[in-house]
Amino acid sequence: QAQLGVAQAGEAVERVLSQVARGLVERGVRQLVVAGGETSGACVQALGIERLRIGPQIAPGVPWCHADCAAAGGDGLHIALKSGNFGATDFFTGAFDVLPP
Repeated sequence: QAQLGVAQAGEAVERVLSQVARGLVERGVRQLVVAGGETSGACVQALGIERLRIGPQIAPGVPWCHADCAAAGGDGLHIALKSGNFGATDFFTGAFDVLPP
C-alpha cells in the first residue's frame, strides 16, 4: 500500500485472487468459497459466470450458488460469495458441510 496506494494495492490483490480462482477451476475444482465483496466480483468476472442459481444457505445472507462456468468448460460450479461482514468465525469450515452432494 505504501508503494501503490490503497486502491491500486486492493485492485492488485483482487486481480491475483481472481486468476487463482480461474486457475483452480481450469484444473478441475468445482467448489469455491470467495471472501470479500470486490474479490467476489472479480472472481465471478474472471470465471465468466453470467448467472447464479441460489442454493442452500450457509449463513444468513450467504447461500451456496450454482453456475454454468465458462472457465470450467461449461461445467457446473458451486460457489459461495461472502462479503466481509457475513458469517460466523466457523463459516469456512462449516460451508462445505452445507454443500449439496
